[in-house]
Amino acid sequence: MPYTYLDNLTTADVAFQATGETPEEMFISAAQATMAVMVPDLDSIDNLQTRRIYLKDDAIDMLLFQFLQELIFFKDAESLLLKVESVKIEQGNNQYELSAELGGEAADPDKHELVVDVKAVTLHKFQVAQTPDGWQAVVILDI
Repeated sequence: MPYTYLDNLTTADVAFQATGETPEEMFISAAQATMAVMVPDLDSIDNLQTRRIYLKDDAIDMLLFQFLQELIFFKDAESLLLKVESVKIEQGNNQYELSAELGGEAADPDKHELVVDVKAVTLHKFQVAQTPDGWQAVVILDI
């Protein structure tokens, strides 16, 4: 599994570790973990609407932070449950640039098992690191 929930890191929120061989794979894993907190069966989300996002930051950890916040924004602003279709990250001029395509549909309590509502990504213990095995992130979600 590309992500693991961490029970011993927080008591009132949800924490997870996401991994990937590349930064893009780690971002996708982190997005899946974030969405699975709200909707455990990600396969219940059909790709009926598409959103594209473009983000820039000088630090890869803050790029991930922004990326996950975008998922929460679309959930709150448009009631959209989105899964990542593709992510591309480029680095140049001391800056990371992300372009991503997300697909999903409006939240429907009759179709989607909505467990908890993620309010935000926190910066508490937030980290992104390159390891000998690839990339990993530790994220705590405010629920």
